[in-house]
Amino acid sequence: MAAASAAPAASAIERAASGLLGVGFDRSVQFVASMTRGDWLAIALAAVLFFWALGAYNRLVALRRTVADAWLPVADALHHRQEAAQALLAALHEPLAAEHGALDTLTQALAASAATSAALGARPLLPQHAAAWLAAEAAFGAASARVIALAEATGAGDGACGAWAEPLAAFHDGEKRLPFVRQFFNDAAAAHDRALALFPTSLAAWLFGFGPAGHI
Repeated sequence: MAAASAAPAASAIERAASGLLGVGFDRSVQFVASMTRGDWLAIALAAVLFFWALGAYNRLVALRRTVADAWLPVADALHHRQEAAQALLAALHEPLAAEHGALDTLTQALAASAATSAALGARPLLPQHAAAWLAAEAAFGAASARVIALAEATGAGDGACGAWAEPLAAFHDGEKRLPFVRQFFNDAAAAHDRALALFPTSLAAWLFGFGPAGHI
């Protein structure tokens, strides 16, 4: 008895649902039929703008990824130079016992270089990170040049250079690599910035908040 009464109820629900779907479909057909040529043109323009914006965004992201990848060789060269500098400081601790001020300055400059390198590695496109790294690099260059000059002067007089000759050679090797990998990074940053300067990519960059990359 209950099953018999449930069947008409289910049938009534199906008819109601079909009716609602039919009404919805009819209204959709009427809406489409009522659209003017201008409406279709507006939809087409919106679609073109959407796909253009999507393509421009993907291109900008790819360029930014290229800049980030170009930082990796720089980070590797800096890592090797840092290890050589630390070994050099350890080797010069006694030969330059009277020049602890210069050694401390180099130690601090090395720490600042490592900190700014880490910050730039985390956000390779931020100009302020690049500027901070350049400032730390200048301080490191001055401090290391002074320590090496003192070490060479000391070693020339008493033949003590053997203890720090190997770390010094490793340090110079690291220094020689840096100009090439920095140029590689700067080339990628310049390509990114050229793309940002071109219209309409510049409009997409403004919409998505992409700015120029820093150079090192």
